[in-house]
Amino acid sequence: MCCVITILLLIGPRAAAIIWSLVDPARWLVFDNLIVPILGLIFLPWTLLSYVLLAPDGIGGIEWVIVIIAFLIDIGSLGGGAYGNRKRMG
Repeated sequence: MCCVITILLLIGPRAAAIIWSLVDPARWLVFDNLIVPILGLIFLPWTLLSYVLLAPDGIGGIEWVIVIIAFLIDIGSLGGGAYGNRKRMG
């Protein structure tokens, strides 16, 4: 069950971002170049999704809190496995 949750956390937001960019490409024009969305898709997918959702109307106040929470979720999904597996290596 833990592996299923991990797979959904890793693949889910990336698949959602790809599908969303194909369905509504005008929403993704908040970025000036293609490098930022690609790097966001690889490294910080939840942050990318929250930024794309909130950026067209302008980000201020509570919207930054949502983007920061998404960033913390991304960092937690990347680094959470290292803490859990530290006893296995020794």
